[in-house]
Amino acid sequence: MQLKYQYSIVAILGILNVNFLIAQQEQSSSGEVDGYKKRVLENTEIDFLSSYYSQDGNNAAVSGGTGTEELTDFTPTIVVSIPLNVDDVLTIDAGVSAYTSASSSNINPFDGAGQADPFTASSGASRGDTWANINGTYSHSSDDRNTIWTADASLASEYDYFSIGFGGSFTKLFNEKNTELTLHTKIYLDTWKPIYPIELRPFGESGAGLNDGLFQQNSITGNPNYNPKFTEFTDKGRNSYTLGLNFSQILSERLQGSLALDVVSQNGLLSTPFQRVYFADVADSFIQNFQLADAIEQLPDTRLKIAVGGRLNYYLNETFVLRGYYRYYSDDWGIQSHTASIEMPIKLGSKFTLYPSYRYYTQTAADYFAGYEMHRSNQQYYTSDYDLSKFHANQFGFGVNYTDIFTNFNIWSLHLKSIDLRYLYYKRNSGLNSGLVSFGVNFIIP
Repeated sequence: MQLKYQYSIVAILGILNVNFLIAQQEQSSSGEVDGYKKRVLENTEIDFLSSYYSQDGNNAAVSGGTGTEELTDFTPTIVVSIPLNVDDVLTIDAGVSAYTSASSSNINPFDGAGQADPFTASSGASRGDTWANINGTYSHSSDDRNTIWTADASLASEYDYFSIGFGGSFTKLFNEKNTELTLHTKIYLDTWKPIYPIELRPFGESGAGLNDGLFQQNSITGNPNYNPKFTEFTDKGRNSYTLGLNFSQILSERLQGSLALDVVSQNGLLSTPFQRVYFADVADSFIQNFQLADAIEQLPDTRLKIAVGGRLNYYLNETFVLRGYYRYYSDDWGIQSHTASIEMPIKLGSKFTLYPSYRYYTQTAADYFAGYEMHRSNQQYYTSDYDLSKFHANQFGFGVNYTDIFTNFNIWSLHLKSIDLRYLYYKRNSGLNSGLVSFGVNFIIP
């Protein structure tokens, strides 16, 4: 369920760190004047962030493209930015993601009190888990603030995988800081602990097949000669390598634009071990109301992703700003996508800003995707994960930001800088819909 609940983490960090990033860029643009060099970050800043994400749908990949996709996720995060000296800043962010998922509970649909059913959550242990991560970033700015480089490292862990990441970036400003060029890279080294659907485990290397207790204690209806196509994964690693280039240009007093190119190469175990697949040419077998898997998702062990996009921000007046964004994405699994969004911050006086937004997304299906009972057993690759299907989606958002210009409000030694509250509503034409509420508070420690 990583794609679903990590959406909330990405959204909240992207939304609620906007003020911090803008402030840091403004401060880092000041060079040395009359022998005095302004600090990149004047004081330690702390962001307390949280989000609540909820989704529903009827195309769960855990149960082969059918069944409930109901999921909730709560994500508290803390980000601390510490000025080490006039040129260097250390940023540490740590968070957890506690989720409850009806679909992932059906990895073992037979461990609950009721009848197993793909549209009903099991009450067993697999219904929820916690994902935790910590990331540290060190940044250094040159004396004239025209050169910035960063180095970062991260750790993340969940019940079925562990991830180590490290990377860095190099930024150069030209043309009196009107032009900015950034090269960045990131490497993730992940290790899986494969968790397979409960009915397939007896058919693994050391299993007992139909003599296992699951089949001895429960009657198989439909096809009683259940014989899945299943082999345990031998490769339990997944590596991801990212290289990106960003170009930003102030075009006029009112107009600013940027371009971005990102290339991601992945290799290793790219299939999700607990996602079932059902074949059209295999007779169905059931225990209670739950159809037993014919196989698990099988995808290539390499993937190359390329994305190119651009932003254009136009300052209309003291009240309105238009922010436009477009991205084109393509990979060698056959997916092509387009993303377009627009946001119009509305400034109400010196303290409040409103953020209405709209985002449209569309993609083609992966070469290896087909829905419930639409694959055939002689295929090499197959998945019924609707994240890899053809679909389009609309997202509507609204937010409000409060800025305490003079940091007059204090809690102990913490001086309030800003408060941010946002809501996003997302809907796919496949039936999946979700809502995300995110909240953040930024404090300064003088």
